[in-house]
Amino acid sequence: MRNTARWAAALGLTAAAVCGPLTGAAVAAPGAAPSSLYAPSALVLTVGHGNDAATATPERAVTLTCAPTAAGTHPDAARACAELRGTGGDFNALKPAEGVWCTELYNPVVVTVQGVWQGQRVSYERTFGNACVKDSITGGVFAF
Repeated sequence: MRNTARWAAALGLTAAAVCGPLTGAAVAAPGAAPSSLYAPSALVLTVGHGNDAATATPERAVTLTCAPTAAGTHPDAARACAELRGTGGDFNALKPAEGVWCTELYNPVVVTVQGVWQGQRVSYERTFGNACVKDSITGGVFAF
């Protein structure tokens, strides 16, 4: 239960940093014209050790905004956005890097994504056998 609360707190704080506080003035009126030509793409990405998000303690969290330009607290937002655009926002389609060899040491790493990709709600979780496997498959997206 404590770990779930930690994940929730980390996601909530990071989401507040990305989206800002919700106030009555921030809510668009029905039928209002969109304020941007781009569908929103704002994500909160987390990494932690454990078998799943419910039991893992989040160790790092970043924000990633990809429209209209790459931004956020992600250390290489441009690369991460380019990789996601290449897969159409499909995290399962991220390809492993060629020539990377990882040990078979089992030290599970779980990644999560919450937010919006091109106007569509995103909720993603994946567990990797260890950090090397995670890094080889996710490239720049989870490199933080």
